[in-house]
Amino acid sequence: METWIGSIAGILTSISMVPQLWKVIRTKEVDDLSWPMLITLIFGVALWVFYGLLHMEWPIILSNSFSFIVNCTVLTYYFLFSKK
Repeated sequence: METWIGSIAGILTSISMVPQLWKVIRTKEVDDLSWPMLITLIFGVALWVFYGLLHMEWPIILSNSFSFIVNCTVLTYYFLFSKK
């Protein structure tokens, strides 16, 4: 039961940035994004992946790895599309 709860929580939190990524790709607008927030989030999920690896907790590893990739992609687009 705990694994299911963790898996569902991981899926929900991991997909939370997918609509933002889709909007950035579609509109090429990143002015409303905060790159320090994205970097903080990326470091946070990277640490969760490391924690998951230490404890061999696959829901933590997989969901945060996905989140890491999505957020790194958003950050990449931020720097590509930024007008500053």
